[in-house]
Amino acid sequence: MGQTARVSALVWIAAVSLAAWLWLLLCQGFFWRTDVRLPPRREPREWPSVAVVVPARDEAEVLPASLPSLLAQDYPGRAEIFLVDDGSSDGTGELARGLARRHGGLPLTVDSPGEPPAGWTGKLWAVRHGIALARAREPEFLLLTDADIAHAPDSLRALVAAARTGGFDVVSQMARLRVESRWERLVVPAFVYFFAQLYPFRRIGRRGARTAAAAGGCVLLRAEAAERARIPDAIRHAVIDDVALARAVKGSGGHIWLGLADRVDSVRPYPRLHDLWRMVSRSAYAQLRHSPPLLAGTVLGLVLVYLVPPAALCAGAALGGTATAVLGGLAWLVMAGTYVPMLRYYRQPLWLAPLLPFTAFLYLLMTVDSAVQHYRGRGAAWKGRTYARPDALTDES
Repeated sequence: MGQTARVSALVWIAAVSLAAWLWLLLCQGFFWRTDVRLPPRREPREWPSVAVVVPARDEAEVLPASLPSLLAQDYPGRAEIFLVDDGSSDGTGELARGLARRHGGLPLTVDSPGEPPAGWTGKLWAVRHGIALARAREPEFLLLTDADIAHAPDSLRALVAAARTGGFDVVSQMARLRVESRWERLVVPAFVYFFAQLYPFRRIGRRGARTAAAAGGCVLLRAEAAERARIPDAIRHAVIDDVALARAVKGSGGHIWLGLADRVDSVRPYPRLHDLWRMVSRSAYAQLRHSPPLLAGTVLGLVLVYLVPPAALCAGAALGGTATAVLGGLAWLVMAGTYVPMLRYYRQPLWLAPLLPFTAFLYLLMTVDSAVQHYRGRGAAWKGRTYARPDALTDES
């Protein structure tokens, strides 16, 4: 009787997991598709002026692979780069000036804002300084891009044309992250997959939809929309600044768009699991608004959606529960199938798809660790700077 009850419970749990996957497959904005790329665009008769703002803190390792791509932008209008050296200790500013002298191209201004005052995250304080420098040029658009992002020569041109054609206030591209090490191949495609599951790209670009997000490595922002939404002052304490920016712009009536990039790439390496762990855990609990109930719900959700299917398949096979095994296997099959397009986008072998439950388990541990670090008072740490009051550093303005 006891074993029968256990098998019956497992059947119901596996059925709920399969139902969850069918809902995700059909009703979550087709998040698993990777065909949301730059929208149709035509080149304007007159190209607007653009200011490129690059916050940089201790980026000497990646600048030689990224900054020359910005300097070399083939842009018909007026464009200028403002690199804000955010208290670097590795000669980031001098290296940037040297790269500009060597490569030429777009004009480059390097400046430093000093330490951020209370209530500001360092990156957004640097962005604020860069925008203040740019305002003297009265640009129509601001390109906010990270120091580790390499752009194809026509990247700025394509972004501006898309914004002008579609009437967008924000056009953001999720840069293609590096996938060379074993851990990068296992973790990075899943990072983008999970992001798209939380913020389906199709919904973001739809007028009237509540979903709002951007990818901080590449955000073209209309200067007028930035002023209307009080960017970055309104989001000055945001750790997840890209999502906060998109929400502020959309909340002020702006039209935003986010999709996957074809020729915008991150050159930052994450060779070890430790490096990827830090990238995720530094902001995972902030994404949950530092809420224990949301943390508990997230853990239970990850277990039900990602860990139950393989567990049900194995338990059903071991206990002779055919229904449990079939339901678990079907849920696992749907899960793996939705992951295949992202693996293809990252040009990774498809045998990684069935390993998604293991990767999800790693993300579960990273999220729990993020909460543990929060309650230990360590806060959100990045680039040698720790924000001691993470409860004040949320993705809400």
